[in-house]
Amino acid sequence: MSAKNLDNHNRWRNRQVAFRLSPEEADLLDTYVRLSGLTKQDYITRRLLNRDIVVQGNPRVYKALRDQLAAVLEELRRVRDGAGMDSELLDTINLIAKIMEGMKEDTNGR
Repeated sequence: MSAKNLDNHNRWRNRQVAFRLSPEEADLLDTYVRLSGLTKQDYITRRLLNRDIVVQGNPRVYKALRDQLAAVLEELRRVRDGAGMDSELLDTINLIAKIMEGMKEDTNGR
């Protein structure tokens, strides 16, 4: 049995929730978690409870963005050469666009 953990509101986090994902869904979830800068637990909890995901820029997030943008660029080159684009890539591109827009707003607000 895992150890009990207190969250930010001094609540015990001792309940477990488990679910299954396809390999593609798991990869997409991992990408979203990396780009959010949150832990997987915090990301999933916020999404399930319909709370906002606010990306805070840090070296880990910038590295994830850089890696994802490199993958997107490679995929765009492949598409340019005549292959089709899959829906998971479009989802990732939309997420990156939202993050970059939020980063632009944050920079302008400072």
